[in-house]
Amino acid sequence: MSASSDRPRHRNDTYGDKIGAQPEDQPPIPAATVVLLRERTACLEVLMLHKASQIAFGGMWVFPGGRIDDADYPADRDVNVAARNAALRETHEEAGIAVAPDGVVWFAHWTPPPGTPKRFATWFFAVRAAADDAVTIDGGEIQNHQWLAPSAALERHAAGEIDLAPPTWVTLHQLGRFATVDAALADLRSREPRYYQTHVAKRADGIRVAMWRGDAGYDGWNADVGGARHRLAMSPGGFVYENTVDPD
Repeated sequence: MSASSDRPRHRNDTYGDKIGAQPEDQPPIPAATVVLLRERTACLEVLMLHKASQIAFGGMWVFPGGRIDDADYPADRDVNVAARNAALRETHEEAGIAVAPDGVVWFAHWTPPPGTPKRFATWFFAVRAAADDAVTIDGGEIQNHQWLAPSAALERHAAGEIDLAPPTWVTLHQLGRFATVDAALADLRSREPRYYQTHVAKRADGIRVAMWRGDAGYDGWNADVGGARHRLAMSPGGFVYENTVDPD
């Protein structure tokens, strides 16, 4: 996606002001989210929720989800099981949709860099939405909802109409390759979950860049190093994704 200077500005402070090689501060808060998938008129769609401005990720469009509660843990304290339980619980609480554990696919885990406000380490799951699922939001924490094709969500973000956090943006980019739910879930099931431990640095032009393992600048927290790319440039005029090391 290209960016032009006359587009509406985007927030590019999702990961806070502390960027570069920062020491660990507080452990990230375990959380989980679910990408609900459906098909309409031969098009893959995902459920997006609009967060109220006064809470974590306020004003952003997100997938249903939230922090892992103590009650989500099984007796053996398996955090992966707890994450799945939390994802299903939050989907019901935020969207009024009951998701059966069968068919839920864990496909990614995202950790923001140190210094990020409300730093959530998040398990990402995907599942097919039932044909008769009706979305119910509370009008409090969740202000609105829409089913959107991934490409449409990215286009609206590029136009400055909606705000997306980097993990949400990248997930939508990845899902944009698929026309059906079956194809998307089959691809996600065929891979081991991807781990994204994010490093953020500023380029010489002042643009913030989120980098992941494999990027030439990742280990040194240096966005200006030439070489392999696995990054998201978070320009106020539009995000630009480059990935030469981990084909989507």
